[in-house]
Amino acid sequence: MPSEKNQAVQPCPACSAQHSEKDIDTALKTCPSCGYHYRMEPVDRIKYIADPGSFTEFSANLTSLNPIDLLGYEEKLSEAKIKAQMKDAVITGKCTIDGKPVILGLMSFNFMGGSMGSVVGEKVSRALLRGVEDRCPVIIYATSGGARMQEGIFSLMQMAKTSSAAAEMDKAGLPFFIVLCDPTTGGVTASFAMLADVTIAEPGALIGFAGPRVIEGTIRQTLPEGFQRAEFQLEKGFVDIIAKRQDQKHLLSGLIDLHRPVNLEERA
Repeated sequence: MPSEKNQAVQPCPACSAQHSEKDIDTALKTCPSCGYHYRMEPVDRIKYIADPGSFTEFSANLTSLNPIDLLGYEEKLSEAKIKAQMKDAVITGKCTIDGKPVILGLMSFNFMGGSMGSVVGEKVSRALLRGVEDRCPVIIYATSGGARMQEGIFSLMQMAKTSSAAAEMDKAGLPFFIVLCDPTTGGVTASFAMLADVTIAEPGALIGFAGPRVIEGTIRQTLPEGFQRAEFQLEKGFVDIIAKRQDQKHLLSGLIDLHRPVNLEERA
């Protein structure tokens, strides 16, 4: 007999079509009618990106402290850990995609808006440097509201740290791929999320630095339709590819093959 969850029906935010949660989950958290992409958690993404049973997490025990002794921050962290079922806003690990080894990082907007504090910056940097060490590609799924204000200057320092780690990937001639999910904004966009060799976006994802309301309030002008959405950013050259979830594993597998570092001895 169908579970109560599978019988639950919800209207799509984009087209208002009614679908059960089971059908939405089967379609990888997308609307079966119009393809609207719901936000998705790292544990669900791993299931469709990584080869079954291949994902091994690292840097799992890193947890945020309270570097500027902000009142109430520890309580917010505790609440976020329970809500997201994660220790911080990113999970990193090694897996295979169609048998090819990769370093994979996945952010969660459910953990304090995917904000980048010291732990997120450290884990992303370690993932990129692990790619250099293991000589394999790095793929990061980014979703964030930006730097974590509760950590003050320490969160802003992560922009430089993650950018430096991305530069090490570039120096080593190793591929770095980013998938921008809804939303990717603030200090994450202003650092590692725009430094990949290939920038992929999910359909309809909001991508930018400041949000549309802030920009409209600053310039006192009405922004164009679809401003900062993935399709707009593709048109303006900030995004290379828009890929549906159903196509992402095949796309990433192909990109890994195309960007495979060639040993000079192999050319001889």
